[in-house]
Amino acid sequence: MYYPDEVVEEVRSRNDIVDVISSYIKLQKKGSSYFGLCPFHNEKSPSFSVSRDKQMYYCFGCGAGGNVFTFLMEYENFSFVEALKFLAERAGVQLPEEEYSREAKQKADLRSRILEVNKLAAKYFYAQLRAPQGKTAYDYLKKRELGDETIVAFGLGYANKYSDDLYRYLKTKGYTDQLLSQAGLISIDEKHGPYDKFWNRVMFPIMDANSRVIGFGGRVMGDAKPKYLNSPETVVFDKSRNLYGLHRARTSRKPYFLLCEGYMDVISLHQAGFTNAVASLGTALTAGHASLIKRYVKEVYLTYDSDEAGTKAALRAAPILRAAGITARVIRMDPYKDPDEFIKNLGAEAFEERIRSARNSFMFDLEVLEKDYDMISPEGKTGFLKEAARRLTTFDEEIERGNYIDAVAKAYAVSSQDLRKLVTRMAVEGGLAKPASRPRTSGDREKEKEDRHLKSQKILLTWMLEGEDIFRQIKKYISPSDFTEDLLRTVAEKLYQQYEEGDVNPARIINFFTDEEEHRRVAELFNTKIRELPTVKEQEKALRETILRVKENSIEEAARKLAPTDIAGLQRLMEEKRALQAPDKLHISIN
Repeated sequence: MYYPDEVVEEVRSRNDIVDVISSYIKLQKKGSSYFGLCPFHNEKSPSFSVSRDKQMYYCFGCGAGGNVFTFLMEYENFSFVEALKFLAERAGVQLPEEEYSREAKQKADLRSRILEVNKLAAKYFYAQLRAPQGKTAYDYLKKRELGDETIVAFGLGYANKYSDDLYRYLKTKGYTDQLLSQAGLISIDEKHGPYDKFWNRVMFPIMDANSRVIGFGGRVMGDAKPKYLNSPETVVFDKSRNLYGLHRARTSRKPYFLLCEGYMDVISLHQAGFTNAVASLGTALTAGHASLIKRYVKEVYLTYDSDEAGTKAALRAAPILRAAGITARVIRMDPYKDPDEFIKNLGAEAFEERIRSARNSFMFDLEVLEKDYDMISPEGKTGFLKEAARRLTTFDEEIERGNYIDAVAKAYAVSSQDLRKLVTRMAVEGGLAKPASRPRTSGDREKEKEDRHLKSQKILLTWMLEGEDIFRQIKKYISPSDFTEDLLRTVAEKLYQQYEEGDVNPARIINFFTDEEEHRRVAELFNTKIRELPTVKEQEKALRETILRVKENSIEEAARKLAPTDIAGLQRLMEEKRALQAPDKLHISIN
């Protein structure tokens, strides 16, 4: 659903962000901004800032940020359109009929129809669970010690034993075979025709962060295979980018997630009061999962099964989380298999204790590694320490690496100084120890280079907000086309346009985006503080160097995309590059 920009801006401008957020949390004015405790993560000191001038909010603790639409999308789990409608009603703005392009309308209609039929299917499964034919499934859930309140909260249901039961019901509601197939609710056999994807299974509706049913998981009643079955991927369901239980965990306000392997683990933990539990959807943890998690927390406790498969899964997940900037800890379930069994046998208090004693993921990795060595013999312990030292070389930050060296030295009764020497030697040898770490590829180096250039582009956009004088100087050398990422280029285009129109309004720029993550990234740009340098001369030098980096990268990108026969284009780029190599021509003055 799409609305004209001027309508969106009218709704935003008539809903003062301080007034709206004040109705949810307590704010106190400090200088030109208002501060309060962030509603999106636990904190004791207020780091949540709301600016009436910018009509934006930003948390310096967790990075949450955006305009008034973003706040409602995050706090109330609204979609962008839902937030727009809520604020329009609040301000008394009459919204026009939604406007669509043909392609956008088709895509939006398909998504809407699939979400609609999924919701109806979830209600049907729930009704079946409560009907006589659902007794076996209901008894199974009660045997697993789930209360009725929990069953309702997670919308658990039952797909009965007839393989076309849901299909026949949905056909009476007018849905086509094509749509039901696109939703992943039926399969179509050339010989036997359509049949339900799920039958004779306890059903677990899978919801996105906004509590919309995007798919299903089903646990078979009996010995049929597979034991658990998930919906196939659809236009609304990507299992590598969604987490079971996230729609509830995101509102727990706890600073960490408990990451489980299965649906029942999540449900049992929630029932026991651990409402920050989530699980991946029948797949190993991916970078997409880690990126999603980072939107809400910066720490994860892995509560995987205590068997060998669970241990391996934890060891695979930890580096993926670390690469995303998330701290990972490991909770041991011994002597029980999983969180569900643990809670049933030892209770919530004992689980709290396990959380408090959770192992740092790197130290847990070494504990598992110990089993491959004879730690009693000098040769065995030496071999172990060599491998530990090799793994310590994977920490890029010197301070972090040093802290881990000290922790390992203390845990294994060796000298920190000797271990540091061993780490240095292993680094020089370049990963010859077994198992060798993946060597840095040219792709990795290109990615690091790209990240550096994007950082420079972000800094330059932040500089532009310092005032029109600085913007005009940047504009002499930089145009929106010099920003190589789509989001940054769009922000630059909007900002340039606002300066030309004499109405710089960062909050209005966010209106252009409808995705929460894009809101967060744009808000970060507009709330970043340029590091203060002691003299004006140093500030001018820093700005000049940033402009040079952005322009040089832009020229390199353009050269890579240039057709071999475009001689005029090549000459133009060479001229631009020569101009950059004359520092006296790049004049920057900060008053």
